[in-house]
Amino acid sequence: MLPLGQLALYIALGVSIALFILPLVGIKFRNPQLMYSARPLTIWLFVLVAFSFVYLGHLFWVSDFSFSYVFQNSNTKLPGIYKITAIWGGHEGSMLLWVLTLTLWMLAVVFYTRKMPLELSSATLAVLGGITVGFIAFLIFTSDPFARNLTLDLYDGRDLNPLLQDVGLIIHPPLLYMGYVGFAVPYAFMCAILLTGHIDRLSVRWVRPWALAAWGFLTLGITVGSWWAYYELGWGGWWFWDPVENASLIPWILGAALLHSLAATEKRKAFTLWTVIIAILTFCLSVLGTFLVRSGVLTSVHSFAADPSRGQFILFLLAIITLFAFLLLLFRSYKIRQESHLSLVSKESGILFNNIFLSVACFVVVLGTLYPLIVDILQIGKISVGEGYFNEYLVPISLLLLVVLGFTPLLRFKQDSFSRIKKPLSIMALLALIFGVGSSYLYAGQFDPLVVISLILSYWVFFGILFEIKLNGRKNDNFFQALKAQSLSRWGMNLGHLGLIVTIVGITLTSHYSDEQDRLVRVGETVQVREYGFELLELEEVRGSNYIGTKGVIQVYQNGKPLRMMYPEKRTYTVSGMPISEVALRPSLLDDLYVAMAEERAENAWAIRLYVKPFVRWIWLGGIIISIAALLSMLDRRYRIGRKQLQSTDNIELVQ
Repeated sequence: MLPLGQLALYIALGVSIALFILPLVGIKFRNPQLMYSARPLTIWLFVLVAFSFVYLGHLFWVSDFSFSYVFQNSNTKLPGIYKITAIWGGHEGSMLLWVLTLTLWMLAVVFYTRKMPLELSSATLAVLGGITVGFIAFLIFTSDPFARNLTLDLYDGRDLNPLLQDVGLIIHPPLLYMGYVGFAVPYAFMCAILLTGHIDRLSVRWVRPWALAAWGFLTLGITVGSWWAYYELGWGGWWFWDPVENASLIPWILGAALLHSLAATEKRKAFTLWTVIIAILTFCLSVLGTFLVRSGVLTSVHSFAADPSRGQFILFLLAIITLFAFLLLLFRSYKIRQESHLSLVSKESGILFNNIFLSVACFVVVLGTLYPLIVDILQIGKISVGEGYFNEYLVPISLLLLVVLGFTPLLRFKQDSFSRIKKPLSIMALLALIFGVGSSYLYAGQFDPLVVISLILSYWVFFGILFEIKLNGRKNDNFFQALKAQSLSRWGMNLGHLGLIVTIVGITLTSHYSDEQDRLVRVGETVQVREYGFELLELEEVRGSNYIGTKGVIQVYQNGKPLRMMYPEKRTYTVSGMPISEVALRPSLLDDLYVAMAEERAENAWAIRLYVKPFVRWIWLGGIIISIAALLSMLDRRYRIGRKQLQSTDNIELVQ
C-alpha cells in the first residue's frame, strides 16, 4: 500500500494534467465550463500537495526511519524545531517544498484574478498546471520523499547536516523558493497572453505586482542567505561567488530588469516585446538555478548530492519550458503592438540603458557560473572562475548603472528636455562630489579611487531621489509635502533605489577596509585588531542534546576599556562526528566584531579567526529596504482598479 503522502502526489499529478489540458480545450472550443474548471482544479491541487507536505512533516516528527528520506535527514536527538525544518533539509523534501510553493502561488492567482477575462486567467492557470506536471513527475520518478527502506533495522537516523541546524534553515529556503517559483506567474501570464492573443494596460498592471512580489521575496531570500552564510560558515564573508549563490542572483538581476521594463510598457507601450521575453527568461533562469543546485554538475557547498538522472530530468523540463514559451513567441509575436518612437531624452531611454546594463550583468554572472562546466564538457581542461573575474566585470557595470539610476527618475515619459533638469543635475553632481570625497577622507584618512567613485555615485543616486520627490510634487509644495503626496508605487521606487545604494556602500566599505587575522591564542593572551583587543580568558566544555564542544570566553576591549564578552564555540556533532564553528558576533551598523574558533593546536592553544567588518550590516539592511520597497509598490491602489473602471479611461490595446 502506498504511503498517504505518496498517494496524494500521484493524485496531484493526475489533477495537474487535467488542469493543463481542460482549460486549453475550453479556450479552443469557447467552452466556459471547461475554462472555469481551472479554478477548482487548482484548489484541489494545492490541497493534495499540502497534504503530502504535512504528511512528510508527520513522519519526521514521529521519527519514522523506515522512510529513507527521514532516515537520511533526522535523528531522535535532533531538536524538535529542526525535525520540522529538516523536511526541506535534503533534496527530496526541498523539491516538495518547491512544488508546494508553486501551488501556493497558483492558489493566489485563483483568488486575485476574478476581474480578468476568463480565458486569460484560465490560460494562465493551465500553463502553471503544465509546469506543475513536470515537477510533480520529477518528484515521483526521481526524487520520491516517501521511498521506503525496509531491509535494515533502523533504530536511529543519520541526522540533519549540522550546518543546517540553524535558524537560517527555517527562514532562508521558504523565502528563496517564494522568489524563485514566483516568477512562474509572470511567465505563465505572458504565455497566456500569446495563447489568447489580447492584452491591454490593465493586464500589464495585473502582472507587475506579481513580478514585484516574486522579486521582493527573492531579494529577502538572498539577503537572509548571505547573512546565514556570513555567521554560520565561519569564513567571515557575505558572498563567495559560489555557483549556487549565483543561481539565485541571476534571476534576481533579470527580475530587476523586468520590473523596469513593465513600468515602461504600462506607461507608454514601450518595450512590450522585450517585457515578454524578459518575463520568460527570468523564470527559465530560475529553473536553470534549480538544475545547477540539484544536478551535481557544479561543485558547491550548498548543492545537493549529484545524481545524473535528476539533472537530465530537470534539463529536459528546462528545455520544454523554454521551447514552449519561445515557440509561442515566434508564432504570435507579430500581433504585439508597441511604441516605436523613442526620444533620446526621456524616461524610456533611461530605462533602456538600465536594462541593457542589467542584462549584461546577468550574462556576466551566467558565463562565469557556467564556463567551468562548458570547458569540462568540451574536455579542454579544468578551470575555476573566482572573485577576480566577477569583480573585474561587474564593478564597472554597477558603477554605470548608478549613473543611470541617478538621473532616470527625474526624466518624464515620452519626451523631455535636458534644460528642465540641467540645474538639479548640476547640484546633484556637485553635492555628490563633495560628500563622496569628504566621506572617504573622514572615514579612512586616505583616498582609494574605487571607494571614492563608489561613494560619489551612491550620493549621486541619493540626491537624485531627493530631487525626484521634489520635482514630482505639486508646484508650490515644499519637500515634505511632496514626500507625503507620493503614491505607494513611487515610494517603492525611491526606497528600492535607496536600498541599493545602502547595500553598495556596505559592500564597498567592508570589502576595502575589513581587518582579518588568524592567530594562535592561549588562555590569558590578547590579540589587537585595530582599536579592539581580544583576550581569551578561559575555555569551557559545552554539551547540547546532539553535540559536545568547547566554548571560548573572550573579553573584548575598545581602546583599552572593556566593551563586552564574546563566546565562540567549536562543536562536534555526536551522530555525524562533524565539527562546526559557532561564531560569536558583536553586530553594529558601524562595524561587526567576528570571532570564530578554528581548531585546537596544543593544550589550551586555539587557532582563532578575528575580524573587524566595517558597515557589513548595511549590505543586509539595504536588502531589507529593497524588499519593503517591492511590497509598497505591489500595494499601490492602481493595481486594484477593476477592468470597467480602467476601460472607461484607457482602452488602448497593446496586442490585437
